[in-house]
Amino acid sequence: MSAGRYAPSPSGDLHLGNLRTALLAWLFARSTGRGFLMRIEDLDRGRDAGAADRQLEDLAELGIDWDGPVVLQTDRGADHDAAIAELSARGLVYECTCTRRDILAAPTAPHAPPGAYPGTCRDRDEAERAAARERILPRRPALRLRVPEGAGELAFEDLLMGRVSGVVDDLVLRRGDGAVAYNLAVVVDDASMGVDQVVRGDDLASSTPRQIVLQRLLGLPTPPAVEYAHVPLVLGPSGARLAKRDGAVTLRELRAAGIGADRVRTQLAVSLGLAAPGESVPAERILARFDPDRLPRDPWVWNPDPT
Repeated sequence: MSAGRYAPSPSGDLHLGNLRTALLAWLFARSTGRGFLMRIEDLDRGRDAGAADRQLEDLAELGIDWDGPVVLQTDRGADHDAAIAELSARGLVYECTCTRRDILAAPTAPHAPPGAYPGTCRDRDEAERAAARERILPRRPALRLRVPEGAGELAFEDLLMGRVSGVVDDLVLRRGDGAVAYNLAVVVDDASMGVDQVVRGDDLASSTPRQIVLQRLLGLPTPPAVEYAHVPLVLGPSGARLAKRDGAVTLRELRAAGIGADRVRTQLAVSLGLAAPGESVPAERILARFDPDRLPRDPWVWNPDPT
């Protein structure tokens, strides 16, 4: 099935920026005749018990529906392990004992982005790896992808941002705590679920070249068979990224302040140029008006006094 998706992390209630991205992901998928899937990305340990259920309730209250059962990323471990095993069998995985501080302190290659992995552990022999493992006990090594020569820089066409390019370093596949890394999990899960349209915040655009490298190495669908649309973020009144310091920013907080889901949905639609201030618009009407070519390309600065 051709599908789009929304994939929140259950770390707390969704704020207006998350809700706006979810609405856009739904609009892109439904307007192109795709299915729309929901995946809870619950691999990180910092989960909020009950957050996933609250998130799904809030999305439904806004009029966002989805097809099939909700997928939990923690149920996908066998496929994640299989992908790492496949890459390892081809000599594309190695152990890394570097800390974040080690990486930031090391010199990097010219034109590499800040924080790019400098390859410190890449060419160690078995004796050197064993000694490095011993030094970091009880911590375990992470597993990194050995990016093949010539695959370290690529570009893709984004539906909203145009041409996006990036340098790909040897990214982490599995962290030292045993958790599968985001870039590996999202690539494997999207392919397994039939997702061929990914709509998410533009703060994740820089991760996409890494994911495309993984798609190619694993023989999974990749652009142009997979579409990407990275949408502008929502900013608070100060111009900084929207956060709890900006007051009532979740649907539940706004409801407690007397601002219901209908008004929140209208304000999101106004921010996208799909409704007039004060107009009551159900999700179906927003969908009927949706035109991706007319979407704003700049961040939306949220007004804490909704109209």
